[in-house]
Amino acid sequence: MRTVLMVAEKPSLAQSIAKILSKGSCTSRKGLNGACSVHEYNGSFQSQTVRFKMTSVCGHVMSLDFIGKYNNWDKVDPAELFSKAPTEKKEANPKLSMVKFLQVEARGCDYVVLWLDCDKEGENICFEVLDAIQPVMNKGIVRDQTVFRAKFSSITDTDIWNAMNRLGEPNRNEALSVDARQELDLRIGCAFTRFQTKYFQGKYGNLDSSLISFGPCQTPTLGFCVERHDKIQSFKPETYWVLQAKVFKGKDTPLTLDWNRVRVFDREVGQMFVNLAKISKEAKVESVSKKEKVKQRPQALNTVEMLRVASSALGMGPQHTMQIAERLYTQGYISYPRTETTLYHENFDLKGNLKQQINNTIWAEEVKALLSTGINRPRKGNDAGDHPPITPMRSASEGELGSDGWRLYEYITRHFIATVSQDCQYLQTTIDFKIGTEAFSCSGKTLISPGYTTVMPWQGIPLEEAMPACDCGDTFTVEEIKLVEQQTSPPHYLTEAELITLMEKHGIGTDASIPVHINNVCQRNYVTVENGRRLKPTNLGIVLVHGYYKTDAELVLPTIRSAVEKQLNLIAQGKANYQQVLQHTLEIFKRKFHYFVDSITSMDELMEVSFSPIAATGKPLSRCGKCHRFMKYIQAKPSRLHCSHCDETYSLPQNGAIKLYKELRCPLDDFELVLWTSGARGKSYPLCPYCFSHPPFRDMKKGMGCNECTHPTCQHSLNALGIGQCVECDSGILVLDPTSGPKWRMACNKCNVVVHFFEHAHKIQVAQESCDACDASLVAVDFNKTRTPLPDSETQHTGCVFCDPVFQDVVELKHATMRHSMHRGGGARRGGRGRGRGRRGNPKKPKDKMAALAAYFV
Repeated sequence: MRTVLMVAEKPSLAQSIAKILSKGSCTSRKGLNGACSVHEYNGSFQSQTVRFKMTSVCGHVMSLDFIGKYNNWDKVDPAELFSKAPTEKKEANPKLSMVKFLQVEARGCDYVVLWLDCDKEGENICFEVLDAIQPVMNKGIVRDQTVFRAKFSSITDTDIWNAMNRLGEPNRNEALSVDARQELDLRIGCAFTRFQTKYFQGKYGNLDSSLISFGPCQTPTLGFCVERHDKIQSFKPETYWVLQAKVFKGKDTPLTLDWNRVRVFDREVGQMFVNLAKISKEAKVESVSKKEKVKQRPQALNTVEMLRVASSALGMGPQHTMQIAERLYTQGYISYPRTETTLYHENFDLKGNLKQQINNTIWAEEVKALLSTGINRPRKGNDAGDHPPITPMRSASEGELGSDGWRLYEYITRHFIATVSQDCQYLQTTIDFKIGTEAFSCSGKTLISPGYTTVMPWQGIPLEEAMPACDCGDTFTVEEIKLVEQQTSPPHYLTEAELITLMEKHGIGTDASIPVHINNVCQRNYVTVENGRRLKPTNLGIVLVHGYYKTDAELVLPTIRSAVEKQLNLIAQGKANYQQVLQHTLEIFKRKFHYFVDSITSMDELMEVSFSPIAATGKPLSRCGKCHRFMKYIQAKPSRLHCSHCDETYSLPQNGAIKLYKELRCPLDDFELVLWTSGARGKSYPLCPYCFSHPPFRDMKKGMGCNECTHPTCQHSLNALGIGQCVECDSGILVLDPTSGPKWRMACNKCNVVVHFFEHAHKIQVAQESCDACDASLVAVDFNKTRTPLPDSETQHTGCVFCDPVFQDVVELKHATMRHSMHRGGGARRGGRGRGRGRRGNPKKPKDKMAALAAYFV
């Protein structure tokens, strides 16, 4: 029997698709990486009985990066990154061992059906999967098709079966367009980011950003925000005057009239018009017009409109909105949420989708009424040729989806019902008046038919005071006419919704990447999100954009990126050569980079005005090992130590607090040690500022503290304080925290595991001997006689914290409370084994190891 491997983009999608195709009769097992499951069943494929294996990846299998030596910021000229630096595909998440997992499952398979998301990124992942599995699959007859692509837009029985019955092939051109975008963003972004980060962080101490990043899409996005800020700052209010008139007829409520001249900017001219109007005590009706008007129902929903509404009406950021939308999609509640299309095709089952909502009590009446009277064909929209508009696929309740999930689903459903409803109709009545020589008017709206606004009431026609019944020639009594002084007001800061509109208009990013770019400018401390989700640029963001304008405006204007996006789309359509687009674009930005480097003083002049020199920033903390003068601790991101005498800056771990460590010194370079801590409930370790930036041993890497140092005799090193392998991660070692008494603990030097033990012990030391059972270092504990938990009131005991039954009740595992994921500058580290490291793999789990450690999360 032949075997068909099927691969989806997420584990939850694989489970849903397998359940539909197997009609619930599949068997499931965990894959070797623990993250992905494999669902198996027998069925028919290509007119033969086969064994199906459905599994998944977890997003991209591979990521693009420079080869090792080009990731060293200190030794590589950023200009080399444009062409000289080779790139390679690396596993996106090495811990998942995704390539190995796919190869194990694909071995012996005859066909593969790719169920990746149906967009350009999905096509790219298709070829990442194929590169991994094709070498181990059975080799079929040359003319036989063995690779198939399923195209679907929702996780429904109908859509999945239609996709299975109409299999195609993956699109190489769309995958190449993603490869081109990845390489352009990597080379251009890294070159500019490395140069300006090193240049400015070496000069200024209060930039408050760990990275001065540049991105071909990110920077124009920031440019829009700063452009609005500049308009606000340069705005000069002007005073103007408006004639305000109130008239009444009989006992009716007075009407406030609008002046047809709107406003004047000269007070004397305004007063003249008041005087002309005051000649008459009556307002004469010049005309009464009544006109039926239509408020059109919305077009079908695409991604950009969903993001706009979620931000402006639901108060949800674009990144958060997309995460929720993807979850709703994978759970089968909505169709694919990344689409530029606003047009339903003729064969789309609108009525069937509407029927799904007939039992939802919130809009059941509207749905039943539509089904009984007949649905209205949605308005014509744009067919981008990707996916259908975002549509609810089945009914749901708030209890199923949670608060934010429900709010987004509710909007999507109301929007869909509105697209097949009637337009809103209303009667607009306008009355024109003449008071003296001046013309005034007032208008009001009366609802005729609410149409779609019954399900989107926030767009409904507001209830207004009824307009008085009158005819041409009638007169009203003038109650008052006065001149009102007002001022023009500046524009507001851009809302996220307005920024999304500008990005779409100028072709910056795609429907999938727009939320990422907006999130990036916020994360980099270039803008802050204010009330009403308005984006206010920070001082750093403003200076950067002004600096780009001063050196090369095209770096921040949307024009050049928009042109690049068009070229990338031509690659996807097979109309442009991948290599030619790549080389041409890189050559343009390489020249811009060299000009930017040569002109950096223009931006620096702006920086000098806004930020303090690094030597004038921070507070004295620890002594330099070279000049023995105090170095200053700069707390603003990225936190670091600076010696103004040597003019040297030393990196520190981020997202924690730094303090002096008992005035102890490193035996290698005589620098005073400092202590990094993530807080009272977190972890802490000492480090040498010089060794942290300049690793002293070959088996160490930049960003390692004393708890990873392989110095053979130093009392602070891993060799002196390491106890045993971490109970959770594969590469970490549990190291005694000598500063933690009397609430003693050991912490993993890789992950955030913290083991609390021997509370109130007087003294703890790591012994030279190792445990016979698990190779962990033994620990010597000395308790006060009055507080000892040891049997028979003993005060001293030496044993293994994992295996010794005497220690079993005084050890507990926790996870450190981290302010953020710890940034140590350089990715995952693999230090030396250290004297305290146990055997490779888990030490024996006595009675079991996890029984000795009562595991729970803080």
